[in-house]
Amino acid sequence: MRRHASVPIDLALASVAAALACAAVILTLLRRPDWLPLDRPNERSLHATPTPRIGGLGIIAGVVLAFALLGAEPLLALLVALLAAVSFIDDRSHLPIAMRFAAHILAAVVFTAVALSNLPLIWQAAAVLAVVWLINLYNFMDGSDGLAGGMALFGFGAYALAAWLAGDMVFTIVAASIAGAAAAFLAFNFPPARVFMGDAGSIPLGFLSAALGLLGWRAGYWPLWFPVLVFSPFIVDASLTLARRALRGEPFWRAHRSHYYQRLVQLGWGHRKTALAEYALMAACGAAALWALGQPPEAQWMALAAAALVYLALAALIDAAWRKRRDTAQADARAR
Repeated sequence: MRRHASVPIDLALASVAAALACAAVILTLLRRPDWLPLDRPNERSLHATPTPRIGGLGIIAGVVLAFALLGAEPLLALLVALLAAVSFIDDRSHLPIAMRFAAHILAAVVFTAVALSNLPLIWQAAAVLAVVWLINLYNFMDGSDGLAGGMALFGFGAYALAAWLAGDMVFTIVAASIAGAAAAFLAFNFPPARVFMGDAGSIPLGFLSAALGLLGWRAGYWPLWFPVLVFSPFIVDASLTLARRALRGEPFWRAHRSHYYQRLVQLGWGHRKTALAEYALMAACGAAALWALGQPPEAQWMALAAAALVYLALAALIDAAWRKRRDTAQADARAR
């Protein structure tokens, strides 16, 4: 991305245009329930009523519009549009897992081969794996009202601030446009949600979180730990849950309700309280990451260690509450 000392008016307007486009598309979708694919509740769902699930198209429309206005990173815009199109078809028709996964790998490989071509092959392979994992974990974490939209708002907002501190105004507006589009979406998705993001939104957002994180690292704006810490509320939850299910021999690719955020909802927190608690965690992680950027390496490692300890403590608390709930339910069942 190109560096700019100041922000031209068209760049400044791009963020606003993206948010407005997002809102307009979502409103249009909400007025056309006859063709919207609905997310119908099942035993693994946290919602109780059928809800439209392609609201993420509004976010992606805003993002692609911002990229077009900026004339920045056409490859990213193309890959985002590709992922959104494949995911939209999946939202409507349920594509085979192999076909969806192939699209994720293709996007990751093309991005890495073009944007990170100067890296050794082992690093390129690691980048592909990271992009594919971010794509899928973002999708895994899109299961509670306001959660995925909030992570986009706080995560890409942190990217925008870090890019601004680095002096790259195009990168700043690109990231801010994604955050702005997510904010507009949250007006319809904050609990109680009137529309869900769906794969058409979560898959491209996961790709963008990885792609922009790697582009910022390549440009020297931040170390690799920065995007990891910024998006750690999703990375830690999804990774710990995957590891736990894999160790138990459970099919981790199947839908379930064992993520930590899902357990909070089931423990009585509900969607709204869970979303607000997650927002506080997202804001804290973003603020800690931005603060640590300006610190010496020793302080950065201390910040990462402190974050790891906080996550271990939170996981332990939720696991303890979940075991107590399970034991109580089993005791009640035996009593009956």
